[in-house]
Amino acid sequence: MKKFLLNMLSSSEGDISSKRVIGFMGFLFLAGTMTASSFSSIGTSVSVELVEAVKFITAVALFGNTIEKFASKSN
Repeated sequence: MKKFLLNMLSSSEGDISSKRVIGFMGFLFLAGTMTASSFSSIGTSVSVELVEAVKFITAVALFGNTIEKFASKSN
C-alpha cells in the first residue's frame, strides 16, 4: 500500500510532486467533509465558502499536474 501511494504521488522522474500531494489531500478533505456533513444537521454543517475554497485549490492542483504531464510529452 505504501509503495502504491508513493508511486501515485511521484512524478515520472521519481520525485514526490507537490501538486499531486495537494490534490490528493484536498480530495481527502472534501470526501471527509461530505461524509461528516451527511451525518450532521443543517445548522452544524461546514461553511459553503470553505468547501468551495478547498474544491478550487484541489481542482487547480490536479489541473496543473495534468497540464504539466501532457506538456512534457509534446516537447
